[in-house]
Amino acid sequence: MGSTPNGNEDKVVETVMVGRYVEMEREGEEKTIKSRLSGLLWHGGSAYDAWFSCASNQVAQVLLTLPYSFSQLGMLSGILFQLFYGLLGSWTAYLITILYVEYRTRKEREKVDFRNHVIQWFEVLDGLLGKHWRNVGLVFNCTFLLFGSVIQLIACASNIYYINDKLDKRTWTYIFGACCATTVFIPSFHNYRIWSFLGLVMTTYTAWYLAIASLLHGQVEGVKHSGPTKLVLYFTGATNILYTFGGHAVTVEIMHAMWKPQKFKAIYLLATLYVLTLTLPSAASVYWAFGDALLNHSNAFSLLPRTAFRDAAVVLMLIHQFITFGFACTPLYFVWEKAIGLHDCRSLCKRAAARLPVVIPIWFLAIIFPFFGPINSAVGSLLVSFTVYIIPSLAHMFTFRSAIARESAVERPPRFVGGWIGAYVMNTFVVGWVLVVGFGLGGWASMTNFIRQINTFGLFAKSSTSRNVGFVAPKKANWASEFTFLPKMQGREGLMTKEVSFVVAVWPKATAWNLR
Repeated sequence: MGSTPNGNEDKVVETVMVGRYVEMEREGEEKTIKSRLSGLLWHGGSAYDAWFSCASNQVAQVLLTLPYSFSQLGMLSGILFQLFYGLLGSWTAYLITILYVEYRTRKEREKVDFRNHVIQWFEVLDGLLGKHWRNVGLVFNCTFLLFGSVIQLIACASNIYYINDKLDKRTWTYIFGACCATTVFIPSFHNYRIWSFLGLVMTTYTAWYLAIASLLHGQVEGVKHSGPTKLVLYFTGATNILYTFGGHAVTVEIMHAMWKPQKFKAIYLLATLYVLTLTLPSAASVYWAFGDALLNHSNAFSLLPRTAFRDAAVVLMLIHQFITFGFACTPLYFVWEKAIGLHDCRSLCKRAAARLPVVIPIWFLAIIFPFFGPINSAVGSLLVSFTVYIIPSLAHMFTFRSAIARESAVERPPRFVGGWIGAYVMNTFVVGWVLVVGFGLGGWASMTNFIRQINTFGLFAKSSTSRNVGFVAPKKANWASEFTFLPKMQGREGLMTKEVSFVVAVWPKATAWNLR
């Protein structure tokens, strides 16, 4: 770091260099009100911006499904899994940080200039380990971010129905798909400064609303906390928490947007610690108040009575899901721009127009699969497990497998984890645990649940009834030699929704599916 005089002792141009990548921080220069406002709201790159981006991106609609996961896991397992996966997620985010710094340093030694290029995870894998690693990383990362965007869009349509049920859920998906498409005009993660800050404020409000409203509501009559009861439910809940703390698929892009990327190392851990102050109280409080009733309500909003505070939480979550959609989709925009040769284009309008085709498949998938609760678990087990846990751990081990690579490493593992030996032990544990528990058992459980949803509702479901699904204990059935299909409309106190109970009566017992 150095400083260069600019003809005036009060005007200093401070050059921050990371290899050949140069960012200029102009201190003391005269700025117009417009440029100052733009810098305050639009152009971010500090460590604080990165922290807000990480924390805001990590916790979104999962706030609403974590109480559902607690009902599947039980209180103790729910808390322990959050702490455990929060730690694992912070470790693998640290590995991604190390690999980014290693890749960037090596390329800068080769005189590569990144000023008009955003480094992405698959490029890091390509530069360090070759094209096969690049291809695997690209497929998993893009697929995960694609479905991450789909989940946000589905969640928007699901949540809005709690304050406006005049339109069906599919119509709301059309509307919010068009709204989220406007993220094509946000150039990069530099420009999420105000959005990241507001997003975290919104999720903080929602989390504490869930906690306080549940405590004030008190426990419902006859509340039971029987979880865990079934393995399929247990591992479905566990993979939803795995998904919750797997939001570091955009770590490389956030780092690259920083003025001083070397400061990122501890940022994700600090963001995770803050996120835990939101997820633990809210999920535990809602589960304490409603217990096993959550097994039939994957969205926590559905159990709380409608008030101005709940409506505010719904609206704030809608806005935050728009922001999170942008977080998940922006790396996909970069990949598409690079594929068609427009990544270095300076015209914002041209880049925005070129990005629109990325939104179309997301829109389409959100209409096909309108139930975001089961998708969270499926994405967590099948995609998050590899994208942000297994692949980074393996990549770190293979990158530094030789003594020469370890000796010349830009960043060495900290002493408190045991140096290189401790890092390899930790990486091996992460790969083994996530492969067996996250991908294996979690994949089985989440896909079983997901297929059950599809068989129940079908694809392209139009009605809002697909928002929450639960199994109601069988009641005594009348004698029947054939299936009887008996639809019944009924209201529920405190909800603005309509419920449809379809009772399939088959002798000698009946099974009732309560579709909310």
